[in-house]
Amino acid sequence: SDCSIELSIFHRAPRSHLVGDMKHVAAYLLAQLGGNASPSEGDITTILGAVGAEPDSEKLSKLLSSLEGKDLIEVLAAGRAKMASMPSGGGGGGGGGGGGAA
Repeated sequence: SDCSIELSIFHRAPRSHLVGDMKHVAAYLLAQLGGNASPSEGDITTILGAVGAEPDSEKLSKLLSSLEGKDLIEVLAAGRAKMASMPSGGGGGGGGGGGGAA
């Protein structure tokens, strides 16, 4: 589904890039929670500036263009479904060794 494209960058990106991408997504979500149905680059820049963060204009433009005309709830649901189907690694940790006899 096209809606999951935006979220697919998060499971492939190195952790250092993920933080940069997530600040844009977080600011976008904050703007929407505040009643702005379609946040602009300026809106997100203002939100990030309020906490002393600088936007990456290339990443921000890419995010906004990928979300343009889409319902954010559908995008998040599609991303969640995609992540649910991904292997999660796993394997339980080893149990603690038994204590020695006293």
